[in-house]
Amino acid sequence: MTLKTDWYERDSRFIPGHWQPAVLLDLALSRGIDSHRLLRGSGLFHEDILSGQARLSPQQFLCLIDNSRRLLDADDSSFLFGQRLLPGHYGAASHALQQAANLQQALDILGRQRALLSPLLSPRLLLDERHAHIYWLDSCGAGAQQRFLLEASMTALVGMSRWLAGERLPWRASFSHAQPRYVEQYWVHLGENVQFAAPVDVLSIPREYLHRPWPGASAIAGQVAQQDSECQLAALGFRASLLDRLYGHLLAHIREPLQLEGVAQAFGMSPSTLKRKLQKHDSHFQEQLDLARKHMALYLYRVKGYSNEEVASYLQFHDATNFRRSFKRWTGLAPSALRQLLEGLG
Repeated sequence: MTLKTDWYERDSRFIPGHWQPAVLLDLALSRGIDSHRLLRGSGLFHEDILSGQARLSPQQFLCLIDNSRRLLDADDSSFLFGQRLLPGHYGAASHALQQAANLQQALDILGRQRALLSPLLSPRLLLDERHAHIYWLDSCGAGAQQRFLLEASMTALVGMSRWLAGERLPWRASFSHAQPRYVEQYWVHLGENVQFAAPVDVLSIPREYLHRPWPGASAIAGQVAQQDSECQLAALGFRASLLDRLYGHLLAHIREPLQLEGVAQAFGMSPSTLKRKLQKHDSHFQEQLDLARKHMALYLYRVKGYSNEEVASYLQFHDATNFRRSFKRWTGLAPSALRQLLEGLG
């Protein structure tokens, strides 16, 4: 079966310049950075953004982020950017977020409207018996900007939920990178329950907070805003990126033998075309397959309580040694070390 090409790619120009890019521009301009230097290499001028007509590709947005990081050269840049991101001023999708009745509804909106609300990183929600976990997928090949975007995205969700809930929620943030020298910025913006050198980048919260009512929400206004935001997406013609769609396809077929040729056929293109598109996103097929296998393995350990043998079998590894070697390459941990870590988290 051929899948529809309902996705955006790294060079798709659809991000309104006066939305998320303008948030970053305003932050940099407030610190005295020249707009021409900020936009250098992006193919845009400040006047383009002010016109309200400019549409950026993810590649252009990533260029702006790279320029801003270097020119600001400040430890708090990503966190201050994140504080300003959500609900944002992005039309009906932002209105829908602002009228969310609870955290569950806000996360549902953020996921459905990710092309509008979070075009560079795709948020995903995973539930286990006691916790809700939100992790983000690289939508367009963020490369060196990945950590900046993760810090901003987690800060955005923590800040928005605190504002709409009217209280600080007990989030736990885990990052796969080592503890940075500016760890105090994490404590200030995300709380002190932050872990580094974790198997995956994830934000977690006890499940009972998902359905606690948020004050000030309007059910009617929220429903209308959600309908309008669906019209926004319909006008775009897509909801997610190519990498996001590929990840979903790989997860859905993770127990099958997955090869570049078969997956390319499912996406209605030749293997060489899929390979070229992945190269454009600074990735390759094996990297995307490993990512899906890594997340599925963590899910099976954490949520399903599978043994090493059961996880290896589920992922079609018929050699336990090869599975252990692959798992350590994916996460930096041996399966036994992961079990000890999960037991410590409770």
